[in-house]
Amino acid sequence: MTSGIDIVVAALPLLIAGVLLVGFLWPATRAMPIAWAAAVAIGFFAWDMPVNWLLAASGNGVMTAITILWIVFGALVLLYTLMEAGALDRINEGFAAVSDDRRVQIVLIAFFMATFVEGAAGFGTPAAVVAPLLLGLGFPALAAVVAAIIGHIIAVTYGAVGTPIVVGIQNPLGNADFTREAIEGGGFTVQNFSTEVAAWAATYHALIGFVMPLFAVGMVVYFFGDQDERSLAPAFEVAPLCLFAGISFAVPYWISAWYFTAEFPSLIGSMVGGAIVVSVLRAGYLLPEDEWDFPERDQWADHWVGSIEPGQAGADTDMTDGGTTTRDMSLLKAWSPYVALVVLLVVTRAVGPVSNFINRDIFIISFSEIFGTPISPSFAWMNVPGFWLIMSAVIAIPIFGMSGDEISAAWKEAVRKIASPFIALVFVIAMVQVMLQSGSHPGAPDVGSMIVLLAQTTADTLGVAYPAVAALIGALGAAMAGSNTVSNITFGAFQFEAATQLGLPRTIIVGAQAVGGAIGNLVAIHNLVAALATVGLVGQEGRVMRLNLIPLLYYSSGVGLLALLFSYVLFGGVFWRPDDCRHFLWALVEILSLSVTLRPSNPGKIGTNTDVRVWSGLCQSSLISLWPRQSRYTGTWLVGRWSWESFVWFGSHCVAVFASRWSVSATARTVPPSIA
Repeated sequence: MTSGIDIVVAALPLLIAGVLLVGFLWPATRAMPIAWAAAVAIGFFAWDMPVNWLLAASGNGVMTAITILWIVFGALVLLYTLMEAGALDRINEGFAAVSDDRRVQIVLIAFFMATFVEGAAGFGTPAAVVAPLLLGLGFPALAAVVAAIIGHIIAVTYGAVGTPIVVGIQNPLGNADFTREAIEGGGFTVQNFSTEVAAWAATYHALIGFVMPLFAVGMVVYFFGDQDERSLAPAFEVAPLCLFAGISFAVPYWISAWYFTAEFPSLIGSMVGGAIVVSVLRAGYLLPEDEWDFPERDQWADHWVGSIEPGQAGADTDMTDGGTTTRDMSLLKAWSPYVALVVLLVVTRAVGPVSNFINRDIFIISFSEIFGTPISPSFAWMNVPGFWLIMSAVIAIPIFGMSGDEISAAWKEAVRKIASPFIALVFVIAMVQVMLQSGSHPGAPDVGSMIVLLAQTTADTLGVAYPAVAALIGALGAAMAGSNTVSNITFGAFQFEAATQLGLPRTIIVGAQAVGGAIGNLVAIHNLVAALATVGLVGQEGRVMRLNLIPLLYYSSGVGLLALLFSYVLFGGVFWRPDDCRHFLWALVEILSLSVTLRPSNPGKIGTNTDVRVWSGLCQSSLISLWPRQSRYTGTWLVGRWSWESFVWFGSHCVAVFASRWSVSATARTVPPSIA
């Protein structure tokens, strides 16, 4: 029997991390060692974990952290190599030269450029890179940060060449016995399962996030336009461009997630979509008739600008290497290292002999049964994208003819940037591993690990409503830790177990977690500080967080509704339980019926009790196709399959509803029998 004290104790490491990070605004480098120490103490005293298991779990966390840092380091080396060579500025100029309209620049730079940088580097890099570029073009510093953070959210789930999925989902689920055994028992490998999670996450993102270019434009024009007449009209003027851009990104992005790997969606979506949109704009289509700009400089609020004046940042970036202008560099040359990266990753994963070669034992650092436990961490340093990111940076050196000083500067900056995340990542992942392994050692309590206990409690409390908040749980983790990867490591197994307890489709629920980890970056204090520092506006974190609550509410609500729809109606899958969704479906019917009852239009016709019965029947008949029933031939459950009866019922009730506008009595004869 689980007691309330057990639940509180199990949650204590996460609560400590949340209070220190969010409540006291401690940096993760200070907060996470304390949270890890709390997990170790709880594991030892409350979960009876032997010392060797505590050491092994923590060591496994260190190995996972090294894997992440290897990827991040490679991404930063490549990014700063391009910055030193002037290639990044040239890429930005290519976008900015298309139009002087600020709304178009938001679409091209704050969306496409930011999503590309996120796909290549991740870990808060896009806002820190893109915000100064927008500032250099004349954007107010605060507007530049808001646009850059909102613009890249759709790509965060696949940041740093898929790290949040590969390292955040695949590794933790494979390292924990209870998740690995459950996945393999369902006919998946852990790698296949994580690939499915990535695909479902892309589905959420594509359906909800394709409007983010319009969202970013709307936020900027409303909050940073004419302060006397705030209006969204300038955003709607470019709505066709924004929606076209969002779809151009979302389609290749979604296809990549479903048919390639979790490493490419953001890169492919931004490169393909950006190329399409730039080509269309250069051909003269979708450009706004009138250019929109910010108000005159003297009308800006004081908090819009910090220590760096707009238009000055990046003013000297046209000169590199003793006088070579970035405009002398072709766009193809500027993009070539990232093109090389995509080719290298495709070859090393799609070509069997190459893939087998780089996964040989000589290229893997492994430790077998550390400290006398079954835990055996490994690090495939050549297969991990970090190695190929570094190789792409090396390829860039002769392409750009870089000097020794430029190469040294790029590597030194990458080392400097990696130092701070190192401590935080090591301790947060070590903490999670202790929580995951707390139920695996001999003599472990019957309640299971800390993560299992918390998942069970959450599932019991929320019941069938759980899918609606799955993304918010992921967002909370990212907001605290400032990382989608860390959020997935922290809550991925939690979401998996909660879905298992409720009989929900686990790929869909863990996919919502992966999306939630991206959403949380909108208000992650670490990302906000990093972005604001690049534009000289440190101290305005609260303002940005407040503004970004608007897209966060939209995104989390949309994903929550989709998760309910996917879990209970459309894609229940093998883990779907018919009894769990019965009340949900009928509640939906009643809500729809009530909404009709409250309609004020056409009194005496629409809104009468009789008409409500017709609308209820219409809703019910439309749900016949979704109602669980067993096949008379195979005995399996059929879900979401239309039959001829469904069409007959649906058509007849449509006729009845329209007829009710003319005659209330006509509706009484068409109310269907109950299908309960």
